[in-house]
Amino acid sequence: MSIATPPTRRAAPAGRLGARGTAGAVLACALQAWKGQFIFRAATWSGIIGTSLQVVLVMLVWTAVYGARTEVSGVAQRDAITYAVLGAVIATVFQPFVYDTLYGRLRTGAIAFDVMRPLSAVPMTLAQQVGAAAAQLPAAAIALTLGLALGALDPPATALSGLAFAVSIVLGFAIAQVLNFMIGLVGFWTLEVSGAFHIYRMFVQFSSGALIPLWFMPSWLSGGLSVLPFSSQVFVPLTIYVDPAPGAHTLVAIGLQVVWVLALAVLSVLIWRRAIRRLVIFGG
Repeated sequence: MSIATPPTRRAAPAGRLGARGTAGAVLACALQAWKGQFIFRAATWSGIIGTSLQVVLVMLVWTAVYGARTEVSGVAQRDAITYAVLGAVIATVFQPFVYDTLYGRLRTGAIAFDVMRPLSAVPMTLAQQVGAAAAQLPAAAIALTLGLALGALDPPATALSGLAFAVSIVLGFAIAQVLNFMIGLVGFWTLEVSGAFHIYRMFVQFSSGALIPLWFMPSWLSGGLSVLPFSSQVFVPLTIYVDPAPGAHTLVAIGLQVVWVLALAVLSVLIWRRAIRRLVIFGG
């Protein structure tokens, strides 16, 4: 008499998780990074207070800069203050950089296990970055509420401007994350990325328009910066937000962001493949 055995599920081949498994692993990485940002309550509260204070200070500074004038270089005072306040909040969300976690795994050798896992380290690292950035949303929401209460922030000029801004800010965030990831890959060559990170951070804060809007820069400088991916992170979304008459120029700006997302994604993959060739695991 034969004994029937229950059917067994065949294991997935090594190196393949399937769509559901990949999505679950990426979500788990993002959730872990999100929770990790709330471990230290003092740091969480200091982030909320710091972002709120930054909104107030930015409002006061730009109000003082304009003084009794309602317009400077063709930019209305209300638009400039709204731009500056939103820029401070966006910088809070974009702030988490992935270089430190990638750098730590390179220094300890844990990157070897990332490479050998069925899921590539690229989506895992980007998921951790997205999770860390999402943890800054409560501080950003509180700061925005404060800005609205103080009258430092105007709603979008039109409903279409708000919709275009929502699309543009997502693309700007994607550009920022890919660039941050590429800076982290420098560690495969130097094992020390803090210097590259600080140079990149200083450069991107200036060239993205987060500190000074490109409106107030010389035309030769603003023209050069406007075609770089950095301005697509902050300046493009914020100009769309305050634009009272979105049109074909809005689609062109968003189209340029899409081009940068695709180009940087391809470039990051090429750099990652080149970086992996430098990795030696178990002497092989």
